[in-house]
Amino acid sequence: MKVAEPVISFDMDGTLVSQEYTDWVWHHGIPMLYAEKIGCPFEQARAFVVKEYGKVGESALEWYDIQYWLRFFGLETDWRILLGRYADKVSVYPDVYHLLDRLKGEFKLILASNAGREFIDVEMEVTGLYKYFDEIFSATSDFRVVKKTSFFYERVCAVLGIHPEQMIHVGDHYEFDYLVPRAVGVQAFHLNRSASQDGEFVLRDLRELEKWLCLSVQKRADVLLDP
Repeated sequence: MKVAEPVISFDMDGTLVSQEYTDWVWHHGIPMLYAEKIGCPFEQARAFVVKEYGKVGESALEWYDIQYWLRFFGLETDWRILLGRYADKVSVYPDVYHLLDRLKGEFKLILASNAGREFIDVEMEVTGLYKYFDEIFSATSDFRVVKKTSFFYERVCAVLGIHPEQMIHVGDHYEFDYLVPRAVGVQAFHLNRSASQDGEFVLRDLRELEKWLCLSVQKRADVLLDP
């Protein structure tokens, strides 16, 4: 009896890299440009900008679209310049490289993120994470959806030619990375680095995923040895 190796899928921001970079772009870079444009204090501009973000919300495509927000606020800066300005803020969590080094070659690794391709490209380039992934999917750029819908996970599985049960997904957003993929059969784990939650499918860091995979491999070996 042959047991297929699963595909392992990772979210990006909050999972592999910290939120610091995106926070600098959204909560410092754009407000600063807006403050310069209208000639108001930075804190006043930031309060207005963040309020406008909130009106849209993370369930909307526009939330993730840097070019949309530059147009919305009437800012003429090239998005490439803005994203490059804060590239030094990109940081990888300390447990990431070790895990990916261990998994590369043993499993098919993919990235499945809500982030736009603009952000993914910068983060991948700065960190050198490109080399670990066989496929990279941006829900918002590639499929024009947010990961709140099961369509994204179903479409990714279709592209990969696998059933949802053959995918393991890890991410920090409880709804987008855990509840939604679980609903379609994906083996999803909620990465909760703050340890504010506990449960069978809650990980405090990526080292716990490695432990789970080791146990899973042993179980599959037992299946193969079972007459």
